[in-house]
Amino acid sequence: RDGTVLRVNVIYPTDSSGGEAKGSFPVLLTQTPYGKGTGGTSAPGSASAPSGGSGTGGADNYLVQRGYIEVVADVRGTGDSEGTWGIFDPVQTSDSIALVRWAAALPHSSGVVGTLGPSYLGINQMLLAGAIGKRSPLKAIFPIVAGNDLYRDTSFMGGLVDAEFGEAYLGLTAGLNTASPITDALQYPSSTGELATVEGEHAGGIASYHAAFTTETLSGGPVAYDGAYWQARNPANVLSAIVANGIPAYLVGGEFDIFQHGEPLNYAGLQNAYAGRQPGAPMVLGQKVTGRYQLIDGPWEHLNGSSVDVDRLELEWFDTWLKGERTGMDRTPTPLHYFDLGTGRFAETTTFPFTGTKPTRLYLGAASLSRVPTSPATAGRDTVVWTGAGSPCGRPVDQWSMGGLSIPSAAAGVMAPCAEDDRSTQAPPTTTSYTTAPFTKPETLAGPIAATIYATATTTDTEWVVEVEDVAADGSSRPLTEGALLGSLRAVDRQRSWTAPGGAYLLPYHPYSQSSASPVTPGAITRYDVEVFPTFATLQPGHALRVTVATADVPHLAPTQPAAENL
Repeated sequence: RDGTVLRVNVIYPTDSSGGEAKGSFPVLLTQTPYGKGTGGTSAPGSASAPSGGSGTGGADNYLVQRGYIEVVADVRGTGDSEGTWGIFDPVQTSDSIALVRWAAALPHSSGVVGTLGPSYLGINQMLLAGAIGKRSPLKAIFPIVAGNDLYRDTSFMGGLVDAEFGEAYLGLTAGLNTASPITDALQYPSSTGELATVEGEHAGGIASYHAAFTTETLSGGPVAYDGAYWQARNPANVLSAIVANGIPAYLVGGEFDIFQHGEPLNYAGLQNAYAGRQPGAPMVLGQKVTGRYQLIDGPWEHLNGSSVDVDRLELEWFDTWLKGERTGMDRTPTPLHYFDLGTGRFAETTTFPFTGTKPTRLYLGAASLSRVPTSPATAGRDTVVWTGAGSPCGRPVDQWSMGGLSIPSAAAGVMAPCAEDDRSTQAPPTTTSYTTAPFTKPETLAGPIAATIYATATTTDTEWVVEVEDVAADGSSRPLTEGALLGSLRAVDRQRSWTAPGGAYLLPYHPYSQSSASPVTPGAITRYDVEVFPTFATLQPGHALRVTVATADVPHLAPTQPAAENL
């Protein structure tokens, strides 16, 4: 409506002669900020070889060849589309609604639309589904690796800047937005001049956006806190609306994904909304669930779901909701499919926190971790220092670069360095570790985790990183999950936190707002409740559980400049 031109590729099913097939077909819409590619390419699966999906979107011939029209759109301000871009600017949701209604009216369209795609492409599906209203042409979505809370899932952990992801992401958007108009101009030579103009506008616009955003973040400006900017972009805020609009969602997540924290929260929120409960609450034992909202969460990094045929799941999902086929997919009694990192098998279950789990408190002792309560008089005390440095040889360096090490290592047939053994990160004086005795029977660690630390400091701020590891009999230390907290942002909103019997936190909710920030008082015993991201792992007999408390995680986490001055 504002005159901005959005450009798309439309891919139709064909008949044996290569012409457009007769009949009507549902439409599948993908919106990407990374360049829609050329109309003749198929980045994910083909008729004979389904795939784990494409990292940046693009046409999927596997689905087109099975009776779907595909529309691949460049997000406003990216690729071949006009306008200016910012991360999930609200105007993009308005664009999404217009694209759905336009796509539903295409020639050969049956009038119904589904959406698909990973990461950015998944998040914009959820924002769209929450905004489009009831009785729209949008009948189902399939978000892959989509976040729940973009402040906590993407740009910050514990109020600390996710520097590694930011650098990788800024480079990705800039690079792909330069390449896309060039490749499309080669295919559509009559548009070369027009597309070159668009490319030039994007190059400057994206660079200036990145520069301004980065400067404001690192200087501790408003976007360094969870305020209005982030709240306007959060899928967590539209989960009730997605259910109210009657739009089913199949979610795909990864236990080593950058959105590890948010993916199970999206599932719980949708199930809660369907059951008439608050989306942000923990699910409860015996809660009725529906197959309209499902999550498969596996041992994958960002954009690397190669061990599951995403195309086949998408086909069955869209056949169910867009073609009305009786696949039975919507009637599953266990819509939560979560991979056990210890057994190597999927657990078919229903609720998050996970059905059958029991909140258990372990205590830090003299290098020990046990169920036996300890006091400072018997456990002693440990000292750690903050230097802002540490060994980068751990899983975070891979996870927060979106599989930057493990994906090419897997392609070469070798193990990613550091992802399976992080002992080098446990060296004093910046860390201290606590380990259980070896288990005599299998023990399963599953769900959200909180680490409560009592400490004194000599400074007015502190940085806490908590790593949870599975220690094998040979001493190797496999990192499972981690959490972090900037001490000045330690305030907890108890109303929004998940608690266990006795009042302990399962999932502490920190506001991370400017108003909640409070300096650490030097010398005073201070409590820090660190949210550790969820995991699901059965530790085998002879293995032990370790918690490592550190004061840095490089290159993943970095304090803003004002915070660094107080550390």
